[in-house]
Formats: sequence, structure tokens, C-alpha cells
Amino acid sequence: MATFGTLSDRLTATFSALRTKGKLSPADVDGTVREIRRALLEADVALPVVKDFTAAVRERALGDEVNKALNPAQQVVQIVNDELITILGGQQRRLQFAKNPPTVIMLAGLQGAGKTTLAGKLAKWLKADGHTPLLVAADLQRPNAVQQLQVVAEQAGVAVFAPEPGNGVGNPVKVATDALKHAKTSLHDVVIVDTAGRLGVDAELMKQAADIRKAVDPDEVLFVIDAMIGQDAVTTAKAFQEGVDFTGVVLSKLDGDARGGAALSVASITGRPIMFASTGEGLDDFEPFHPDRMASRILDLGDILTLIEQAQKAFDEEDARKTAEKFATDSFTLEDFLGQMQQLKNMGSIKGMLGMLPGARGMREQLDNFDERELVRTEAIIQSMTPAERRLPKLLNGSRRLRIARGSGTTVTEVNSLVTRFDQAAKMMKTVAKGGMPQIPGMGPMPGMGGGGGAASARKAAAKKKGKGASKSGNPAKRAAEEAARAQGLTPGAAAGASGAGFGLGGGSTAGAQPSADDLATIQKLLGR
Repeated sequence: MATFGTLSDRLTATFSALRTKGKLSPADVDGTVREIRRALLEADVALPVVKDFTAAVRERALGDEVNKALNPAQQVVQIVNDELITILGGQQRRLQFAKNPPTVIMLAGLQGAGKTTLAGKLAKWLKADGHTPLLVAADLQRPNAVQQLQVVAEQAGVAVFAPEPGNGVGNPVKVATDALKHAKTSLHDVVIVDTAGRLGVDAELMKQAADIRKAVDPDEVLFVIDAMIGQDAVTTAKAFQEGVDFTGVVLSKLDGDARGGAALSVASITGRPIMFASTGEGLDDFEPFHPDRMASRILDLGDILTLIEQAQKAFDEEDARKTAEKFATDSFTLEDFLGQMQQLKNMGSIKGMLGMLPGARGMREQLDNFDERELVRTEAIIQSMTPAERRLPKLLNGSRRLRIARGSGTTVTEVNSLVTRFDQAAKMMKTVAKGGMPQIPGMGPMPGMGGGGGAASARKAAAKKKGKGASKSGNPAKRAAEEAARAQGLTPGAAAGASGAGFGLGGGSTAGAQPSADDLATIQKLLGR
């Protein structure tokens, strides 16, 4: 995600300079706070927020919690993380649903902030959560706003209430009140009212929004703000708070701004929580806003919890179990691979998911160069194969590969590369499924991981040279006794279990047998005595 890219890079560079210091002096703290202030101002964060934030960080960084810490640099990162969570709103705030349905959610904001598209995203998210939302076309000012909402509703698979054509025709207050009656009769438990916006804050906009709020008495009023407008976010948010008031904030176009100043300013300035964030153009690019997770993303600490939640939504548990069994039994096919890849695409942007991993900023160049269309090409190649070819790639001779390349609009080289990578991946996953450690291409075998290496390989080679008769015991005393027993024509350790003698030594079947003088001399020599 491009959001906070500039801020994250600056903060990461600032903290890396602290890692070499065993103890932080007041000068080190002041220098760090100064860099943080510059980074926040460059990210378009409002000046009052910057002042409060840096003052809190400096006070805590000069306190005992850093001076007594084993790793002062990590403690400073933790302090900055805590303060970021605070200015982002602290705790996550969920939607408050009405005790007696329908729950009314009113959207407000300037024209161009993305209210209509966001209405569809919110409706689809609520539908996936088991609700039956109804979209209400109360924006009767903007040209074709009603038609746009109808299209969005169809894409989201939800109902829409649009009795007026719009384009300046109709009374938005009457539409909103009629929508509540319609929702009750048609058993919709959530009503989302899309209101009109203006290019700027004006009295007419505020009056219309206030009239709709008074008429429908919404349970939630969500202020939709364009995350790309920077410092203007604070002015706009204050104007709406005074004119209409709102219960929560929704950030739209969060993926389009590398600075993210609006997100870091609006919650702190208005005292209203950020509840949702729109992170892309698709209707699925929408997520609840978690201040702690967003702070972790800013500091390049990753967001594993969101990644897990996305995976749980996209992947079926039963399918995952069957796939694991196929890996273990070496029956994983290209058909299964295609299904897994399609589920991966359902999770959303691959770049976005990789960006949630800790340390992702260090892979910025690789992420920027990653072409998500590669998945589409791979999917086309597999779909150009026959069912038999997907189940048994060994059937793919030269003529078949040429046919597949032509059918998928790719080259034979790309088909060959896919088959080779599939074979390598299948072998690695089979090894992992059986509890082993796969050998990664370009790397040697890892010692102690079943692949053999170092001293283990040397011992195996030595054992082969010494032949079958060599002792395999790791106990020097026991090994010496076994070799001495073989020299005498006896079975090594035959009496060990019966006699219980020291080191498991003994010979023949005599229960009280003791080691010979030669045995003891050998043992002492091995033990360095």
C-alpha cells in the first residue's frame, strides 16, 4: 500500500540510526524527535497534531522507561508506536446497530470524496456479514449520481431505493424518509443513505445534510473524506462537525496517497474515530480501520492479523485440508494449483498482502516491479490445457506445449517455465508436508534439517568407509565396548539389558560380567584420561 510510504521510510531511517547506540543521551532523543517532526510535517499532518505527538514522544523517551531498557532503540520505537495508535484513535470503533431495525447509516462529505462508491463497498461488506442492506439514492444534485448508485448496488448484489431520477429533480429529505418505510416493509435491517456533496463547504450543503439527519435520525453518520486532500482534511472535517456532526470517519482513496496526513490528523482534531478505510478501486478493497494495525504498518512492523483475516475469508478450511493431503501423497496437480491461485486472487492485491509483512519496506523495489498480471497469464496457460494434461503434466510434449502457448497468448518458454516451477514447488511442499526441510534452489543443504551437511555428512561417509561392522553409537565408551565385543566374536550389547552394568557393557550371557582390562584402557584413552 502506497499510503504512509514517505512517512514510513523517514521513520525507519531515523530508528536505524539509534540501533547502534547502547544508551541514548538527551541529544540523541532531541535529534530523533526533530526527525520525527520533519517526517510528520512532510506527510501533511496538521501542525497541532505534530506538536502534541512530538512532545509526548520526547517526554517518554527521556523518562526512565528508556534509560532502564536493555535496548533503548526498541523502546523508542515502542513509544512512537503507542503514540501513533493514540492519534489514530486508540481503540477500534465498530458500527452501532439499532435495537429495533432498520439501522440507519448516513454518509456525508464533499463531492468527489467517493461517497457513492463507498456506499456500495459498505453494503457489500455488511451483506457478507449477514445483513440485508438497502442503498438509498438521496444525492439528487450531482449529474447521474442516482444511476451510478444503481450500478454500484448491482455490482455489490444489494437492493437500491431510487424513486427520483435525480439530476436536480426530487426532494432528498422525502426520499430518505420514504426509504425507511420501504426498508421496514421489505425487511432490510440496514439503510445506507447516500447524500449530496459540493465542491466546497457551503451553507446549502450543510442545511440539506442537517435536514436529512433530522428527518431520519440516523444511528451512525459517517463522514467520508478523501485521504489525498492533505491539510484541507482538517478544515473540511471541522466544518462538517460544526454543521452536521458525525459519529465516525471513513477514509477513501487511502491507497492513492504516499503521505497519509489526513488519517493522522482527522481523528485527533475532531475526536471522532476512523471506522473504515477504502484501499482500492474494487468493491472488496474496503476494511475496518484498526489504529494499532495501521501504526504497525507505518513503522514497517507488518500487519499479520489483517493478512490472516483476509486468508480466512478467501480460503475454505476443508479445501485447505484436502490440499495438504494431496501434497503429502504427491497427488497435487496443476488443476489444484489453479484453484489455489484463484483463491489467492480473491484475497485482493498481492502487492497489498506482501506489504503487510514485517520489513516489507526493504522489498520496495521488488514490490514495485511485481506484475500482478503474471497471475492472469499463469491462469490462462493452465486453462488452455486439457483436464488430462493438468492432472498429468508429463503428457506435455513439444506439440502440446506449442498448442497451449498459442491458446493462452504466451510463448512456449513461458509454458516450460510454469511447468518447471510447478514441479519444484510440488517437491518442496511434499517435503514440508512430511515434516522435512526443503532444499531451496540456490542454497546448499541445511545442516541438521534432514538434508545432511557438515559433520553429519562426514560421519556418514566415515561409517561407509569403515563398513557394516562399525559401531553407530554416539557414546564413546559404549562404542569402544561394542567394537571390542565384535573383536571377540560376541554380539555387541547382548548382555547390556540383562546385566545393567555401567555404560551398558558386558559380554556373553553372564549377568555379573565386568569389562576387561583392555576395555577399560580403551575407554580411558577415549575419555582423555
